Amino acid sequence: MAATTGFITLPDNVRLAYTQTGPTSGPNIVFIPGWIQTAAQFHKQVTHFQTRFRVTTYDHRGHGDSDKPVFGYRVPRLAADLDALLEQLDLHAVTLVGHSMGASTIWAHWDLFPHTRVRKVVFIDQARSLTINPSWTAEERLLAGAAFTPEALFEMANKLAGPGGDEVRRGLAGRFYTENVDAAEFRWAEEQTAKAPARVAGAMMLGHALWDWGDVFPRFTVPVLVIAGKASIVPVESGQWIVDQVGPNARLVVFEKEEGGGHFTFVENPEKFNRVLEEFLDE
Repeated sequence: MAATTGFITLPDNVRLAYTQTGPTSGPNIVFIPGWIQTAAQFHKQVTHFQTRFRVTTYDHRGHGDSDKPVFGYRVPRLAADLDALLEQLDLHAVTLVGHSMGASTIWAHWDLFPHTRVRKVVFIDQARSLTINPSWTAEERLLAGAAFTPEALFEMANKLAGPGGDEVRRGLAGRFYTENVDAAEFRWAEEQTAKAPARVAGAMMLGHALWDWGDVFPRFTVPVLVIAGKASIVPVESGQWIVDQVGPNARLVVFEKEEGGGHFTFVENPEKFNRVLEEFLDE
Protein backbone atom coordinates (compact mmCIF):
# COMPACT_ATOMS: atom_id res chain seq x y z
CA MET A 1 0.00 0.00 0.00
CA ALA A 2 1.35 3.42 -0.97
CA ALA A 3 2.65 5.56 1.88
CA THR A 4 2.56 9.31 2.27
CA THR A 5 5.73 10.85 3.66
CA GLY A 6 6.43 14.40 4.63
CA PHE A 7 7.34 16.83 7.37
CA ILE A 8 5.43 18.91 9.85
CA THR A 9 6.98 22.15 11.05
CA LEU A 10 6.83 22.80 14.78
CA PRO A 11 6.38 26.23 16.38
CA ASP A 12 10.16 26.40 16.97
CA ASN A 13 10.74 25.70 13.23
CA VAL A 14 12.01 22.16 13.76
CA ARG A 15 10.73 19.71 11.15
CA LEU A 16 9.53 16.23 12.09
CA ALA A 17 9.52 13.48 9.45
CA TYR A 18 6.34 11.40 9.34
CA THR A 19 4.82 8.61 7.27
CA GLN A 20 1.17 7.66 6.87
CA THR A 21 -0.30 4.59 5.25
CA GLY A 22 -3.58 2.69 5.24
CA PRO A 23 -7.12 3.81 4.42
CA THR A 24 -7.81 7.44 5.31
CA SER A 25 -11.16 6.36 6.78
CA GLY A 26 -9.57 3.73 9.04
CA PRO A 27 -9.11 4.08 12.80
CA ASN A 28 -5.96 6.03 13.67
CA ILE A 29 -2.86 4.49 15.22
CA VAL A 30 0.26 6.53 15.97
CA PHE A 31 3.45 4.59 16.78
CA ILE A 32 5.97 6.54 18.89
CA PRO A 33 9.58 5.27 18.99
CA GLY A 34 11.92 5.14 21.94
CA TRP A 35 15.27 6.67 22.80
CA ILE A 36 17.43 7.09 19.63
CA GLN A 37 15.07 4.73 17.78
CA THR A 38 13.34 5.55 14.50
CA ALA A 39 9.86 5.24 13.08
CA ALA A 40 11.16 2.68 10.57
CA GLN A 41 11.63 0.18 13.39
CA PHE A 42 7.84 -0.29 13.50
CA HIS A 43 7.86 -1.66 9.94
CA LYS A 44 6.44 -5.03 11.05
CA GLN A 45 3.51 -3.25 12.65
CA VAL A 46 2.94 -0.89 9.72
CA THR A 47 2.80 -3.81 7.28
CA HIS A 48 0.28 -5.65 9.47
CA PHE A 49 -2.05 -2.81 10.45
CA GLN A 50 -2.14 -0.75 7.25
CA THR A 51 -4.81 -2.96 5.72
CA ARG A 52 -7.47 -1.80 8.20
CA PHE A 53 -6.03 1.16 10.06
CA ARG A 54 -4.67 4.60 9.26
CA VAL A 55 -1.11 4.20 10.54
CA THR A 56 1.11 7.17 11.35
CA THR A 57 4.75 6.92 12.37
CA TYR A 58 7.23 9.71 12.98
CA ASP A 59 10.75 10.46 14.15
CA HIS A 60 11.36 12.53 17.27
CA ARG A 61 13.44 15.67 16.90
CA GLY A 62 17.10 14.69 16.70
CA HIS A 63 16.18 11.17 15.57
CA GLY A 64 15.87 9.40 12.24
CA ASP A 65 15.04 11.73 9.36
CA SER A 66 13.78 14.63 11.49
CA ASP A 67 15.74 17.83 12.03
CA LYS A 68 18.49 17.70 14.62
CA PRO A 69 18.54 21.02 16.47
CA VAL A 70 20.78 21.77 19.43
CA PHE A 71 17.82 22.22 21.79
CA GLY A 72 14.61 20.60 22.99
CA TYR A 73 15.78 17.19 24.23
CA ARG A 74 13.38 16.76 27.14
CA VAL A 75 10.32 14.53 27.27
CA PRO A 76 7.81 17.38 27.81
CA ARG A 77 9.15 18.99 24.62
CA LEU A 78 8.60 15.68 22.82
CA ALA A 79 5.04 15.67 24.15
CA ALA A 80 4.50 19.13 22.67
CA ASP A 81 5.88 17.84 19.37
CA LEU A 82 3.41 14.94 19.50
CA ASP A 83 0.54 17.32 20.15
CA ALA A 84 1.57 19.43 17.16
CA LEU A 85 1.66 16.29 15.00
CA LEU A 86 -1.86 15.26 16.04
CA GLU A 87 -3.15 18.75 15.34
CA GLN A 88 -1.42 19.36 12.02
CA LEU A 89 -2.34 15.94 10.63
CA ASP A 90 -5.84 16.39 12.11
CA LEU A 91 -5.92 12.97 13.78
CA HIS A 92 -8.87 12.03 15.98
CA ALA A 93 -9.86 9.01 18.09
CA VAL A 94 -6.21 7.97 18.06
CA THR A 95 -4.59 4.98 19.70
CA LEU A 96 -1.12 6.06 20.80
CA VAL A 97 1.43 3.23 20.93
CA GLY A 98 4.66 4.26 22.65
CA HIS A 99 7.77 2.16 23.05
CA SER A 100 10.18 2.96 25.89
CA MET A 101 10.74 6.74 25.78
CA GLY A 102 7.73 6.84 23.44
CA ALA A 103 5.60 5.69 26.37
CA SER A 104 7.05 8.49 28.49
CA THR A 105 6.09 10.89 25.70
CA ILE A 106 2.49 9.71 26.03
CA TRP A 107 2.62 10.18 29.81
CA ALA A 108 3.91 13.73 29.41
CA HIS A 109 1.29 14.46 26.77
CA TRP A 110 -1.50 13.23 29.04
CA ASP A 111 -0.09 15.36 31.86
CA LEU A 112 0.18 18.56 29.81
CA PHE A 113 -2.33 18.60 26.96
CA PRO A 114 -6.05 18.01 26.33
CA HIS A 115 -7.01 14.39 25.73
CA THR A 116 -9.76 14.97 23.18
CA ARG A 117 -7.90 13.29 20.32
CA VAL A 118 -6.84 10.17 22.27
CA ARG A 119 -8.99 7.01 22.32
CA LYS A 120 -6.62 4.37 23.75
CA VAL A 121 -2.96 4.13 24.80
CA VAL A 122 -0.32 1.39 24.77
CA PHE A 123 2.89 1.45 26.80
CA ILE A 124 5.64 -0.91 25.62
CA ASP A 125 8.26 -1.79 28.21
CA GLN A 126 8.86 1.49 29.97
CA ALA A 127 9.54 2.19 33.64
CA ARG A 128 7.81 5.00 35.47
CA SER A 129 11.28 6.33 36.37
CA LEU A 130 14.72 5.25 35.19
CA THR A 131 16.56 7.05 37.99
CA ILE A 132 16.63 5.79 41.56
CA ASN A 133 15.50 8.11 44.31
CA PRO A 134 18.08 7.52 47.08
CA SER A 135 15.30 7.41 49.66
CA TRP A 136 13.53 4.44 48.00
CA THR A 137 13.56 0.96 49.48
CA ALA A 138 14.60 -2.00 47.32
CA GLU A 139 10.93 -2.79 46.68
CA GLU A 140 10.16 0.78 45.66
CA ARG A 141 13.06 0.72 43.21
CA LEU A 142 11.74 -2.51 41.71
CA LEU A 143 8.20 -1.19 41.32
CA ALA A 144 9.47 2.05 39.81
CA GLY A 145 11.64 0.10 37.38
CA ALA A 146 14.57 2.40 38.10
CA ALA A 147 18.01 1.33 36.88
CA PHE A 148 20.38 4.29 37.35
CA THR A 149 21.67 6.05 40.41
CA PRO A 150 21.82 9.81 39.71
CA GLU A 151 25.61 9.62 39.47
CA ALA A 152 25.52 6.65 37.07
CA LEU A 153 22.95 8.39 34.86
CA PHE A 154 25.10 11.50 34.39
CA GLU A 155 28.15 9.34 33.79
CA MET A 156 26.29 7.40 31.09
CA ALA A 157 24.93 10.55 29.44
CA ASN A 158 28.39 12.12 29.36
CA LYS A 159 29.90 9.00 27.83
CA LEU A 160 27.18 8.86 25.18
CA ALA A 161 27.83 12.47 24.20
CA GLY A 162 31.61 12.07 24.30
CA PRO A 163 34.18 10.88 21.75
CA GLY A 164 33.46 7.19 22.41
CA GLY A 165 29.69 7.64 22.37
CA ASP A 166 29.06 5.28 19.46
CA GLU A 167 30.76 2.41 21.30
CA VAL A 168 28.72 3.12 24.43
CA ARG A 169 25.53 3.16 22.38
CA ARG A 170 26.40 -0.18 20.76
CA GLY A 171 27.11 -1.67 24.17
CA LEU A 172 23.69 -0.61 25.41
CA ALA A 173 21.97 -2.02 22.34
CA GLY A 174 23.03 -5.53 23.20
CA ARG A 175 21.14 -5.34 26.49
CA PHE A 176 17.86 -4.46 24.76
CA TYR A 177 17.36 -7.74 22.87
CA THR A 178 17.36 -11.43 23.72
CA GLU A 179 20.12 -13.69 22.42
CA ASN A 180 17.65 -15.05 19.85
CA VAL A 181 17.24 -11.77 17.97
CA ASP A 182 17.81 -12.05 14.23
CA ALA A 183 21.37 -10.85 13.54
CA ALA A 184 20.46 -8.92 10.40
CA GLU A 185 17.58 -7.22 12.19
CA PHE A 186 19.91 -6.22 15.02
CA ARG A 187 22.50 -4.74 12.64
CA TRP A 188 19.79 -2.79 10.81
CA ALA A 189 18.44 -1.47 14.11
CA GLU A 190 21.95 -0.27 15.02
CA GLU A 191 22.07 1.64 11.75
CA GLN A 192 18.78 3.31 12.64
CA THR A 193 19.98 4.41 16.09
CA ALA A 194 23.17 5.82 14.55
CA LYS A 195 21.03 8.47 12.82
CA ALA A 196 20.85 10.24 16.19
CA PRO A 197 24.10 12.20 16.78
CA ALA A 198 26.10 11.46 19.92
CA ARG A 199 25.18 14.85 21.39
CA VAL A 200 21.48 13.99 20.97
CA ALA A 201 21.91 10.54 22.52
CA GLY A 202 23.53 12.06 25.62
CA ALA A 203 21.13 14.97 26.00
CA MET A 204 18.08 12.80 25.40
CA MET A 205 19.24 10.21 27.93
CA LEU A 206 19.14 12.91 30.61
CA GLY A 207 15.98 14.50 29.24
CA HIS A 208 14.26 11.12 29.41
CA ALA A 209 15.64 9.28 32.42
CA LEU A 210 15.43 12.05 35.02
CA TRP A 211 11.62 12.20 35.05
CA ASP A 212 9.28 10.32 37.39
CA TRP A 213 5.77 9.94 35.92
CA GLY A 214 4.21 8.11 38.86
CA ASP A 215 1.48 10.68 39.52
CA VAL A 216 0.14 10.58 35.95
CA PHE A 217 -1.22 7.02 35.81
CA PRO A 218 -4.25 7.40 38.11
CA ARG A 219 -5.44 10.19 35.82
CA PHE A 220 -5.76 8.08 32.67
CA THR A 221 -9.41 7.81 31.64
CA VAL A 222 -8.99 5.80 28.44
CA PRO A 223 -8.21 2.08 28.07
CA VAL A 224 -4.55 1.26 28.75
CA LEU A 225 -2.51 -1.72 27.58
CA VAL A 226 0.91 -2.31 29.14
CA ILE A 227 3.31 -4.72 27.43
CA ALA A 228 6.33 -6.09 29.30
CA GLY A 229 9.05 -8.69 28.72
CA LYS A 230 10.41 -11.19 31.21
CA ALA A 231 13.93 -10.81 29.77
CA SER A 232 13.82 -7.02 29.59
CA ILE A 233 16.00 -4.62 31.55
CA VAL A 234 12.67 -3.12 32.71
CA PRO A 235 11.22 -5.35 35.46
CA VAL A 236 7.78 -6.80 34.83
CA GLU A 237 6.80 -5.70 38.35
CA SER A 238 7.04 -2.08 37.27
CA GLY A 239 4.55 -2.74 34.47
CA GLN A 240 2.13 -4.30 36.94
CA TRP A 241 2.56 -1.27 39.21
CA ILE A 242 1.48 1.01 36.37
CA VAL A 243 -1.58 -1.15 35.70
CA ASP A 244 -2.50 -1.05 39.39
CA GLN A 245 -2.23 2.74 39.42
CA VAL A 246 -4.46 3.14 36.36
CA GLY A 247 -7.07 0.76 37.73
CA PRO A 248 -9.68 -1.45 36.00
CA ASN A 249 -9.21 0.39 32.71
CA ALA A 250 -5.74 -1.18 32.30
CA ARG A 251 -4.20 -4.59 31.79
CA LEU A 252 -0.74 -6.12 31.46
CA VAL A 253 0.48 -8.56 28.81
CA VAL A 254 3.82 -10.26 29.51
CA PHE A 255 6.11 -11.87 26.90
CA GLU A 256 8.20 -14.74 28.23
CA LYS A 257 11.91 -14.78 27.40
CA GLU A 258 11.42 -17.53 24.81
CA GLU A 259 8.70 -15.37 23.21
CA GLY A 260 11.16 -12.60 22.46
CA GLY A 261 10.40 -10.95 25.77
CA GLY A 262 13.18 -8.38 25.76
CA HIS A 263 12.87 -4.63 25.39
CA PHE A 264 11.81 -4.95 21.73
CA THR A 265 8.91 -7.41 21.81
CA PHE A 266 7.40 -5.85 18.69
CA VAL A 267 10.62 -6.62 16.78
CA GLU A 268 11.44 -10.07 18.14
CA ASN A 269 7.90 -11.47 18.19
CA PRO A 270 5.75 -9.37 15.86
CA GLU A 271 3.18 -12.14 15.44
CA LYS A 272 2.18 -12.17 19.11
CA PHE A 273 2.66 -8.43 19.51
CA ASN A 274 0.44 -7.58 16.55
CA ARG A 275 -2.21 -10.05 17.68
CA VAL A 276 -2.29 -8.62 21.21
CA LEU A 277 -2.43 -5.05 19.92
CA GLU A 278 -5.15 -5.83 17.37
CA GLU A 279 -7.32 -7.46 20.01
CA PHE A 280 -6.94 -4.34 22.17
CA LEU A 281 -7.78 -2.07 19.23
CA ASP A 282 -10.92 -4.07 18.41
CA GLU A 283 -12.34 -4.03 21.93
